[in-house]
Amino acid sequence: MKRIKLTVAYDGTNYCGWQVQPNGITIEEVLNKKLSRLTGEDIHIIGASRTDSGVHALGNVAVFDTESTIPPERFAYAVNQRLPEDIVIVSSEEVPADWHPRYQDCIKYYEYHILNRPLPDPLRRLTTSHVSFPLDEYKMQEAANYLIGTHDFKSFCNIRTNTEDTIRTVYGLEVTRNGDEITISIRGNGFLYNMVRIIAGTLIRVGRGFYQPEQVQEILATKERTEAGVTAPPQGLRLVKIQYSSGTCTDTQVHVPNE
Repeated sequence: MKRIKLTVAYDGTNYCGWQVQPNGITIEEVLNKKLSRLTGEDIHIIGASRTDSGVHALGNVAVFDTESTIPPERFAYAVNQRLPEDIVIVSSEEVPADWHPRYQDCIKYYEYHILNRPLPDPLRRLTTSHVSFPLDEYKMQEAANYLIGTHDFKSFCNIRTNTEDTIRTVYGLEVTRNGDEITISIRGNGFLYNMVRIIAGTLIRVGRGFYQPEQVQEILATKERTEAGVTAPPQGLRLVKIQYSSGTCTDTQVHVPNE
């Protein structure tokens, strides 16, 4: 028996998130079925990040156990031949039998993309969230600075979360503009349910002038979800990569053996 680690990229538009659920098709469900057919085993993968419906990923991570004789690095190619075009295994490798993607020290990198212009762009409707009102990215960055560090992020998580520990560490939070697209880049040791999208929704309100930047510090201190902004739409969010403490990092380039 060996444990295989997969780095997975996907367009989440047509899926009800990562985790298997009864009300629609998910990324996990598709991978379980394709891997089971490939190996002839009953495969159940374990994912690192349970992204929501409509959220995208460039470098999510999953593991599964198998007795297959397929070389670990060849699983990416074997599975990709069977996957729909909106899911791609970008790398595969063997890891120790006790390696678990959710119980390792890591840094998760997310981006939230905002299309900031008067009218929407049909070509970017599935990968950005459209905001027609002008946004001040400099004030957004000023507000974002208050969220860097170790804090109780209870104000920035969905009230339905079943996590009692709402303390997280944000290592970096940058707001940048490239033409009509604003990107909120955030990296941390972990994120609560809807945390990144609520942070994005709050920074958008700062950018529109509804909140002053310093109010974000006050919102953080209240520990009340109702004080923060709305949860921004899912299509603007993408999980970019997960960097584990070993120094290995998920990326978006397919690893080609012996090349």
